Amino acid sequence: MTLRIESHGRGTAFPISITDRGGVAEVAGPDVLDQSIRIILGTAPGERAMRPDFGCELASLVFAPNNAATANLARLYVESALARWEPRIELGAVDVVNDLGRGALVLTVHYRPRGSSEQRSTTVALELGASR
Repeated sequence: MTLRIESHGRGTAFPISITDRGGVAEVAGPDVLDQSIRIILGTAPGERAMRPDFGCELASLVFAPNNAATANLARLYVESALARWEPRIELGAVDVVNDLGRGALVLTVHYRPRGSSEQRSTTVALELGASR
């Protein structure tokens, strides 16, 4: 018997769902990191009662114009939040593309799980209310 320890941990799948056997769905391995990044970026500071400083300032950009300044702010917010809240990754580049047709910023976070040589990426979109 071989014992395998996963350095990334294990957690409840998000969004929470029920398995066919009636249990709560879980994720493990590198998928935990992808989910964690999405949770950090999707949570505005102040949303969590017991940890009001948790999250990322991306929500503050919702009504900002879809321009280079907003894209640079989004990159800064993502880099700062992940550096603070996700110690299990080594952050690479954060690519931000202005999708003018959708009125959104598309953010791709490139990272490497600590202790691994595997390069991974997660993409999220931030819908903007003002697209000038």
